[in-house]
Amino acid sequence: MGILGEERVLIDGVLRAASSGRVFETINPATEEVLGVAADCDVTDLDNAIGAARRSFDETTWSTDVAFRVKCIRQLRDAFLAHSDEIRAMTIAETGSPLMLTYSAQLDTPVEALGWIADLAESYEWEHDLGRAEPFGMPAHRWTRREATGVIAAITPWNVPHQINLAKVGPALAAGNTVVLKPAPDTPWCATILGRLIAEETDIPAGVFNVVTSTDHGIGAALTSDPRVDQISFTGSTATGRSVMRSASETLKKVFLELGGKSAFVVLDDADLKGATGIAAFTVCTHAGQGCAITTRLVVPRAQLDEAVSLTAATLAKLPAGDPTDGGTVCGPLVSARQRERVEGYIRLAVEEGGTIVTGGGRPSNMDRGFFVEPTLITGVSNDARVAQEEIFGPVLVVIPHDGDEDAVRIANDSVYGLSGSVWSGDRDRAVGVANAMRTGTVGVNGGIWFSPDVPFGGYKQSGVGREMGVAGFEEYLETKSIAEPA
Repeated sequence: MGILGEERVLIDGVLRAASSGRVFETINPATEEVLGVAADCDVTDLDNAIGAARRSFDETTWSTDVAFRVKCIRQLRDAFLAHSDEIRAMTIAETGSPLMLTYSAQLDTPVEALGWIADLAESYEWEHDLGRAEPFGMPAHRWTRREATGVIAAITPWNVPHQINLAKVGPALAAGNTVVLKPAPDTPWCATILGRLIAEETDIPAGVFNVVTSTDHGIGAALTSDPRVDQISFTGSTATGRSVMRSASETLKKVFLELGGKSAFVVLDDADLKGATGIAAFTVCTHAGQGCAITTRLVVPRAQLDEAVSLTAATLAKLPAGDPTDGGTVCGPLVSARQRERVEGYIRLAVEEGGTIVTGGGRPSNMDRGFFVEPTLITGVSNDARVAQEEIFGPVLVVIPHDGDEDAVRIANDSVYGLSGSVWSGDRDRAVGVANAMRTGTVGVNGGIWFSPDVPFGGYKQSGVGREMGVAGFEEYLETKSIAEPA
């Protein structure tokens, strides 16, 4: 039986083809086979989607009826659960994600998060009484009110599409906004299935949610500059994030940006070196390293460098690139031929920069199809090398020696990015001290996992602006109004 996806987009409550009738193919990255097609929308479709979202926000009770929104978000969660087998198979085929990850961040966890966000919206304190005061000698009663921002443009990448789509769409809708979702063309079905579920299995009104798939990168630019859009929520590269911010500045839109990372996995000299390096190797192999928060710099004590390299290489050798439908696979394919070429280019660059490829570095010899790259370990470069500074987005780990805790912190912070990190030590307080000194939005201490619907996620420096998930992520989609009356 073939994989079934949704070819149509949802615009103003109607599942439909692109106005031009054009389509584009979606490819299975593990087999290079064409799975099917998706609507290739143009500016006419985008205009209709934005117009529908604007009308739905301005002319309906969606933004003010909290109880109705909570009901609809729970309906959406239930619809995903009812179709989980179909969506799981589609997700593996379209993204190349290993099966095991669909039971967490690639599908099940973001679906479960819809329940959390519905509960939050239901219990949220939409108004807060500030009490009485006498500004300018005039008694007044004051309060604040939280209200939806308006029309949200959600622009999402291909690596964990359900997680990122739902981390934007769920809170935005629960907060009372309307949404236009523009996904990456590499994984259109993971967005169009969301449109189908909303249209067919929820009471979300026409125009509240719209999805526009397209191969035209100008569509995203048009979305960010349109004056009918009130806020941009973007996840992707830092370079594109800068363009989004510039475009949004023309109309002073609110902007949320979750961008790139080059996160450090810091091992202190009293840590369990075998355990720490094993986790570092496993992490960089996960989904072939295609995650912005993945720790891709392994920072180890200089005196233990050789042992750390040996241990890490041994673990990587046990995690070969493989079939994503196999429940034991950790490292699947890269999403496209273009992404594989990018990763291979960085591996060549590492050698040019004086680095040594300890293990991996090529395509698996036993796989003649699919966009696979072997898990790769690089040593012999300093932290200022391009492969240690630039986001590769592949299963490539760079090992860098440090000379004590302060030096480890210096190396970790010596990056334009500040998205995530990890610290390992036999002394919990020592590890937390290093974690506190790292200029990153999230840090795991001794294997602690921060990823959860209630935990804010986002970065320092050029890793982004704002937070996604948690109460902070919900409040990204709200405005604050202050009101006063005579007391």
